[in-house]
Amino acid sequence: MKVAITGAAGLFGGGLVRVFSSRHTVFPLTRPDADVTKPDEVREVFRKLGPEIVIHPAGMPDLDACEGDPAQAFLVNVHGTRNVVEAAREAGAEVVYISTDAVFGGKKQSPYTESDPAIPPTVYGRTKLRAERMVRASPNSWVFRVSVLFGPGKTNFVEKGLRKIAAGEEYEVAVDQFGSATYTLDAALKIMEVVEARRYGLYHLSNFGGCSRLELARRAAELAGLDPGRTVGKPSEQMGRRAARLKYAVMAMDALKQAGFSPPRPWQDALAEYVGSLPAFR
Repeated sequence: MKVAITGAAGLFGGGLVRVFSSRHTVFPLTRPDADVTKPDEVREVFRKLGPEIVIHPAGMPDLDACEGDPAQAFLVNVHGTRNVVEAAREAGAEVVYISTDAVFGGKKQSPYTESDPAIPPTVYGRTKLRAERMVRASPNSWVFRVSVLFGPGKTNFVEKGLRKIAAGEEYEVAVDQFGSATYTLDAALKIMEVVEARRYGLYHLSNFGGCSRLELARRAAELAGLDPGRTVGKPSEQMGRRAARLKYAVMAMDALKQAGFSPPRPWQDALAEYVGSLPAFR
């Protein structure tokens, strides 16, 4: 297949490019190649490339930045997605959209299913939900909701903590955020499996099992041979962040199971592989 991937310089975009390139012809698109906020630019690029599949992880992912500039968040995440969807339709391509657990309200105490009501408390979550609905207006489309990401190619929650601890600093993380963790390469492999099977729909996708941000950061430190005690848990309200964080955002992967796919491996195994691939922090 010919696959165009937006946001190719991003954390998840880079992982998608790496995985899909193993079996398909991939066109990695960064902002200089196609700014998603410029519809004519996106349309022209898709017309020239002729992709069969467009994977769209590009967006404005910083929750606090979105909260501080809602207009820009809507321009990039909502209007940008509309531009991608319309250009893909004109090019005869199907769309894979990368969404987020932030579409939920965080009030549950049991895993969110794909059929649970989405009531996002943040600008970021609301823009992603609006974009989801645009994509799902076409029955031949995919939406994958992912959670806290870690993987190669770009600094992320896990690597940031390891670097701070290795430098003798403390790494402050929320003690009261419980959710799922997603290794970008594992998620990209699963997306490729579902897309190749042409099983359209809305899917939750993460590595198997829930964890707190504190547990994730401390396990990474242990795996890197660093002092996990330097990871300090603080209540999210005391971390001085503009946007609210979900206290609970574990996602059940019911749709994957119902479609006949197995979930990705446990997050602990994926984290061990990822940390083992990084330069030594000792």
